[in-house]
Amino acid sequence: MLTNVPLMIVPLILYNIVVVGFFGTDPVSGGIDQWAEPVLTIPMISSADGWKMSLGDLMITFALILLFFEIMKSTRIGASSIIDHLLSTFVFIAFLVEFLLVKSAAHSVFFILMVITFVDVIAGFSVSIRSATRDVSVGGPHGGY
Repeated sequence: MLTNVPLMIVPLILYNIVVVGFFGTDPVSGGIDQWAEPVLTIPMISSADGWKMSLGDLMITFALILLFFEIMKSTRIGASSIIDHLLSTFVFIAFLVEFLLVKSAAHSVFFILMVITFVDVIAGFSVSIRSATRDVSVGGPHGGY
């Protein structure tokens, strides 16, 4: 049953933890924008100052990695995959409602996470439908026609 938990709920929970203020102040209330703060700087061989990865970039990268695993999970066949798709749809609806109603969710990082979740829902259903059509056999046990 734990495999049916949609992985895209993790970025939703992490975003809300950061916004609540566990890692700084809320940018909506006048504080700094935590999502723009660099968390990693790698010096480059070229004359550039260095490659900086912000917390928002890190969150989006993490969500894309989770999207890969979600698409791999969608190739499963059976009743559990239907539950997984249903729960993924609920996570997308939670993203959408929060984006529309919560002031601190009106951020580009949150919007991109919501789009990644939407891709998860659409890809999950598409892969499952495609897999199900290949799984249907026509005819009897000896090949049919």
